[in-house]
Amino acid sequence: MDDETIGVALVVASAIGFGTLGIFGVLAAEEGLSIPTVLALRFAIAGLVVWAVLWLRGRLRRLRGRMLAIAFALGAVGYATQSGLYFLGLEFMTAGMVAIVLYTYPAFVVCLVAVAHPDRVTTTLLIALGLSIGGVALITGADPAGADPRGILVVLGAALAYSLYIVVSQRALETVDAETLTAFVLPAAAMSFVLFGAGTDTLALPSTATAWGVTLAIAVVATAIPVLTFFAGITKVGASRASIISTAEPGVTVALGALVLGEPVTAVTIVGGALVVTGVVLIQREGG
Repeated sequence: MDDETIGVALVVASAIGFGTLGIFGVLAAEEGLSIPTVLALRFAIAGLVVWAVLWLRGRLRRLRGRMLAIAFALGAVGYATQSGLYFLGLEFMTAGMVAIVLYTYPAFVVCLVAVAHPDRVTTTLLIALGLSIGGVALITGADPAGADPRGILVVLGAALAYSLYIVVSQRALETVDAETLTAFVLPAAAMSFVLFGAGTDTLALPSTATAWGVTLAIAVVATAIPVLTFFAGITKVGASRASIISTAEPGVTVALGALVLGEPVTAVTIVGGALVVTGVVLIQREGG
């Protein structure tokens, strides 16, 4: 296969991997695992895998000073907040619905950019923003089977946190590559949940083989592998195209939610999700 085909395949694999996160999150909750436990182990194990792969490839770099502090803040505050709210959202809504609502984060990025640089907001971006908001509004107003108002607010909070994470990390990526930054973000996020779990007495190791299996799947299948394959895909097809291909992620979650968890998928869910994804594609094309 040529490089382009391999690149597309890698990004699709990444989208599928990330798309399993909500499914494994629901299964983890069914096993009685707390959110701090799941996420502390998720980021710690995924961090070890990423560090090992980068070391074997001779690409492991150390961060110092200001860049180390930025990476720590991105992980301990930004990524940790986004992930915590994402998993909290799974307690109120279906995995598919959570994935769709989270995917409004590019719209939040547009809003943040508009505040700082109004001149960069185009008609296309405004249309994309309207489509994303319209998709969520449609789902919230017409699909009570999957949409809980509390869950919508929680996951929108996750989307906002993720958009802030992206805006800050984009500045950091001007001086450090994405793989290295991620290698430091992951353990910082793990530390955040270790401290939170210890402080709230909600941290405990999985007690069954099934619980460990789900935890490892979240860390490896839904985190480390998609992170690495996404970066590998970017080198072959470019960041803009990779971002557009990755919009398959919420569709994967919706499909797996229906197949594995028996979650309801209505026409409204499909239409609303399509509006959100269309908005994301327009944003990525405009930004690329």
